[in-house]
Formats: sequence, structure tokens, C-alpha cells
Amino acid sequence: MEYVRLGPSELKVSRIALGCMSFGDSSRGFTGWTLDDAGAEPIFRRAIELGITFWDTANAYGYGTSEEIVGRAIKKYTRREDVVLATKVYFPMHDGPGGSGLSRRAILEQVDASLTRLGTDYIDLYQIHRFDPDTPVEETMEALHDVVKAGKARYLGASSMWAWQFSKMQYIAELHGWTPFISMQNQYSLMQREEEREMFGLLADQGVASIPWCPLAKGRLARPFGEQTKRFDTDPIGRRAFGKGDQPIIEAVQKVAEGRAIPMAQVALAWVLANPVVAAPIVGVTNSRHLADTAAALDVRLTGDEIRMLTEPYTLRQPTGF
Repeated sequence: MEYVRLGPSELKVSRIALGCMSFGDSSRGFTGWTLDDAGAEPIFRRAIELGITFWDTANAYGYGTSEEIVGRAIKKYTRREDVVLATKVYFPMHDGPGGSGLSRRAILEQVDASLTRLGTDYIDLYQIHRFDPDTPVEETMEALHDVVKAGKARYLGASSMWAWQFSKMQYIAELHGWTPFISMQNQYSLMQREEEREMFGLLADQGVASIPWCPLAKGRLARPFGEQTKRFDTDPIGRRAFGKGDQPIIEAVQKVAEGRAIPMAQVALAWVLANPVVAAPIVGVTNSRHLADTAAALDVRLTGDEIRMLTEPYTLRQPTGF
């Protein structure tokens, strides 16, 4: 495993992050494909064996049950000091005034709830899950700064918004001497490259790291076109995000993979890792075998011809996920 500093910070993370949306009580979230403690155990164990110590979850995953499973896994399989733990705040947890969004009340209430579920007294990377148009940016950034000053979070990150929104939040933090974001968790893959237009240039200019979600396009880039999985059949969000227009991209990934005799996932992930702004793609799996494939992508160096083959089929599209 390789390790890298996250943005301008001294925080070192594994270059592959374990996405924990796959873990949770299936009756309280993404029914049909999430894993409970027993189902998640081999994945956590394999992650530790591979040196994947950057674990990313969110309060909204399984309405808190993902955080609970992650917290128990840390106690059972590793040590808190050996894991870089990331979680998020924004999406609804309950109908009360502190149940969603990025108001001061919501942030202070939800960070305490996450700490309780995770069974820890600090979060390494506390991220806003989306931009909140209903809350003044000053209120959000000051509340997040207070969370850091209270020792409840070490660093701050953001996720999935327009570049102007991220720039505004960073500017407000700088203006008031508050804690800025060190990372942006944005959607990026061979099938969704719209972040290349503005966001990546902004991140490079400010020295902020990208930790992309969905680098394998919810598994579409890890299997031949038309091949379905249980998650594909039961995940309505993923089914809406991609369509038949992506067939040439998937076929290009398959062709490069067959030429190298390696899994498609390694090719698709190696392409994401080659972007200099990307620190650590977030990969969620439901089978421990797939983690080894993702880690092996670190050793794949694509040629210029392969990169052209992979990128040429892309067509302009609307950004998705925010």
C-alpha cells in the first residue's frame, strides 16, 4: 500500500480508501445489498491486511448503522490510532431542526451523535456531505471550526458541490481565520468526468486533495456491459446515474484489461489514480476479494495509447450526485 498526505495537511492516508456505505442494517437504508457485522468482517480484515487504513462512512448510511458497524470493527480488528476515520453530515437523520442540513444546531448535534455511534472521541476527517443553500455559509464554517477547536474533529472536508460554492466556503473560512477544507469528496470516474471542467483546477490551485467517490461507477467499470449484480438490481440511485450511452467506455476498459490480462477494476481505478489532484479514491465493496484488485491498481501504469482509448468515448453530460 502507498500512503500520501491529504491536501495541505500532515494527515497521511492510504491511497485506497475503504467506502463503508456497503455496511449497515438493510432494514434502515439501502435494502438488498448492505452487509451486517458478520458480512462486513472479512472486508475489514482484508483491508487491514492490505494496509487500507483510510475508512470513510457517513451518518446517513443506514441511518447511523454504518457508523455503528465501523466503530465496532475498529475495536475488534485494529486500533483507533491505526485508522484514519472519516464521516459526514448533511442528509436527514430525523425530522427535528437538528436532524439535517448544515446549520449550527445540526452540525453540533450530529457530530456528537456520530462520535457516539463510532465509539470514539474524535473524527479524523469530518465532511459536509453536500452544500446547504438554506444555511448561511458563515454559520456553517464557524460551527465546523468550533467542532475542530473542541477536539471532536481533526480536519474538515467537503463533498459534491459546484466549484463556486466550494470556493465561497473556503474564502469565508480564510477571511475569518477558521478551519478550511483539506479535501473534496467528489464523483469522478471514466463515466463521470465533469469535475475536470472547474473543480479539479480549483483544487489544484488551492492544494486541496480529491478523494473521489464512485471511481468504478458503482461497479459498471468493473464488469462487462450488460452484466448485472444484486446491487444494480436494488440500488435506484445507481441505476439513474448511468445509462446505455456509457457502453463504449465500458468496452474500452474491458479491451485494455483483456490486453493486460488484469481485472477491469484495476484499469478503471488506475486511470483515476493517475490524476495528480486525486489522493485516494473511495472504493466500496461487498466481497473481500475485490479489495485486492483495487490495491493492485496502484501498480498499473497506463500507456498513452491506453489512456486515449479509455478517454475518447466520453461524451459531455450533466454532473450527477449533487
